Amino acid sequence: MIKKILFGFLILLFALQTTRAQEKNSGNDSVKVYKKIETYSKKGKVNRFIYKLLFRSNRKSAVSSNTKRKRYFIKKSFDRSEGKIIRNITIETLDPFGYAVDNYKDAPEKGVEKFGNKLHVKSKNWTIRNLLLFKKNEPLDSLVAKESERLIRKQRYVRSVIIKPMEIPNSKDSVDISVRVLDSWSLIPTGAISNSNANFELTERNFFGLGHEFENDINKRFETGQTAYKARYSISNIKNTFINTTFIYENSLDNYTTKSARVERTFFSPFTRLAGGVYFENRFYIDSLPDNNAVFAKQRFKLETQEYWAGHSFRVFSGKSEDYRTTNLITTVGYKNVTYLENPTLQYDSTKFFSSEKLYLATIGLNTRKFAEDKYLFNFGIIEDVPYGQVYAITAGVQDKNNLRRGYFSGRFAYGRYFDFGYLGTNIEWGSFYNNGCTEETTFRIETNYFTNLLSLGNWKIRQFIKPTVVIGNHRAPIIKDRVTLSDQNIISGFSNPLINGNKKLTVAFQTQTYVPGNWHGFHFSPFYNMTFGLLGNETDKVFDDRLYSKFSLGVLINNDYLVFNSFQISFSFYPSIPFEGTNVFKTNSFKNDDLALPDFQIGQPVIVPFK
Repeated sequence: MIKKILFGFLILLFALQTTRAQEKNSGNDSVKVYKKIETYSKKGKVNRFIYKLLFRSNRKSAVSSNTKRKRYFIKKSFDRSEGKIIRNITIETLDPFGYAVDNYKDAPEKGVEKFGNKLHVKSKNWTIRNLLLFKKNEPLDSLVAKESERLIRKQRYVRSVIIKPMEIPNSKDSVDISVRVLDSWSLIPTGAISNSNANFELTERNFFGLGHEFENDINKRFETGQTAYKARYSISNIKNTFINTTFIYENSLDNYTTKSARVERTFFSPFTRLAGGVYFENRFYIDSLPDNNAVFAKQRFKLETQEYWAGHSFRVFSGKSEDYRTTNLITTVGYKNVTYLENPTLQYDSTKFFSSEKLYLATIGLNTRKFAEDKYLFNFGIIEDVPYGQVYAITAGVQDKNNLRRGYFSGRFAYGRYFDFGYLGTNIEWGSFYNNGCTEETTFRIETNYFTNLLSLGNWKIRQFIKPTVVIGNHRAPIIKDRVTLSDQNIISGFSNPLINGNKKLTVAFQTQTYVPGNWHGFHFSPFYNMTFGLLGNETDKVFDDRLYSKFSLGVLINNDYLVFNSFQISFSFYPSIPFEGTNVFKTNSFKNDDLALPDFQIGQPVIVPFK
């Protein structure tokens, strides 16, 4: 029996590296191991069951022709130089107007392009060098170079990048590396004005070419003369350590304040071995809570939060294939301390839901995490990195709150890949506190993301997105703030009244995204149609109640070649009914195009399964 259990665990480990989206095979090593497991699986019923559960023969994966050509080009570029010693690394950063990373002859010709480039501060060469995972005098590793390219492309001040080897004449064991980066315009002013208030926001995503991000937001209310201010300063990388530091200060129109600082190094890459972080926050705000007679009154909240966590990633397999190298066993530990300096009275919080607590958690999990290059998803015609892979993780710990110690346990499973019919990713989580053997504040979540392959209608390109979400709570705290709403995470924005809530919900979003060919002065237009439906339920409902909440949106997403990560949109939404507000309600810009964000197959700071 022990032998069978060990074999089952071995298969589980190996299954994490068999996802083959965008690839036809994972190398001779994985083929040999696969054959051995296949042979051994036939020796018993339990083994055969586990084998069939985790493996499928001859898996097929859909790869677009553009992706095939790109991968073929990259493979040919690196094959001849794989393993050679890197002699020099040449980095060239380009201004955003008139240049191209793949064409050395392109140069700005128009006066407005030259003027714009003079106003722009290019990324410093060492800013880009800090994002590279390879160094001089090391053997060239194509997977590491590919991952470095993704990390550079991920920066919001970079439009595109190409990393390629440059052969050295008469040298058989050395190679030079060329890194060519095209900046995007990084200074973004935005604003709005109405009869009641005015707003101005200025964001610099590449402060002095250092890769730092500086955001200032000022809001003025004319009637009272009150002014709100928010500032955020972020350092995305400190001397190639990939330690991110963010400082935030916010003072709202109602004089609510938030001050926070975060220093963190995540598992930013499958090749990352160490991660961790600290977070400090001081917050004051006023919110309304009902008493036992459902009479709302304003309550003061003032709290301080401290978080600390650390983690280590271990390679599971020693092979050289991408599947082996991106499969890791990850362990993390964390501590969270929340101290309430001001909280609601017992009349409005009889269970002391808002009270000081200490939380100790640890996570262990296995994951395979890779990225596929695709286009025409959330941006227009540029390469976007789509995460895919698998996650198997469990989290356990204890909470000290209200002179009571409770245990906590949760599990997570995530899976995503490209199929013949498109991309499908899902994330399933379950977690619960335990008090004297009874479950409390249980949460069960299922989130799924699907989008079709890129379709064509004449010269137009089209994708269909679908995102269903299920959240079910059990034995939740008897307070209105421990309920799910349709406005959580902007699932169906517009239903913001706190009385529209439940202990479970089901939402489904359908979005048809189109991409119009051509451009107008560098602007690309992507009309979209969105339908979102939601159901809520409470303890008295068997599943959900019979009221269907819905929203229908029509609009256009506008991208610019030079402001590639700063799209804006014009949209109109129709609500057949909004409780406490009315019927046949129209709103503008009530839908955000990033509401359909893709899942992440990363294991990081251990946390409670979110109930939202």
